[in-house]
Amino acid sequence: MKRHVIGNGCKVILYFAFIFLLTYLLVHYVGQRTVVIGESMEGTLQDADNLIVDKISYRLHEPKRFDIIVFPYSERENYIKRIIGLPNETVAIDEDGVIYINGKELEESYGREVIQDAGVASSQVTLGADEYFVLGDNRNNSRDSRDSDIGNIKRKDIIGRAWIRIYPFDKIKVLN
Repeated sequence: MKRHVIGNGCKVILYFAFIFLLTYLLVHYVGQRTVVIGESMEGTLQDADNLIVDKISYRLHEPKRFDIIVFPYSERENYIKRIIGLPNETVAIDEDGVIYINGKELEESYGREVIQDAGVASSQVTLGADEYFVLGDNRNNSRDSRDSDIGNIKRKDIIGRAWIRIYPFDKIKVLN
């Protein structure tokens, strides 16, 4: 009888150890849940939206223009923004709020308002070989690469790509 109890106890311990290890691996290397705080991505994401961040796809390919990414702003705070400028490109925003990539006007539909403050992009910003320029979709209510405190985002600092909105339940969808 004691052997049976000890055997079952060991099985339960191994089961929970396996579940813990699997959860740890999934959260650290595959995906994680994050919550949108603020209005900087309004139009696409709302305050309090819950997202799953894909942490594995950027191990297989480089981030693309218009991907929504998550990156750390501080030890306790992550930002969610859209990639506008890619490595080795130049980004500029003129006085009319038009975005230029390598001197050509960017055709995009995410920022619905005219940018009022170009910040550091009022003069041409040249991205390094591992740098990205990001903007919030709510352009006039977003702290992003235009702000010198944030600046260009290094590839190594990207946590992952916002993949799916899981809450609120009536707005569940894959983000593109």
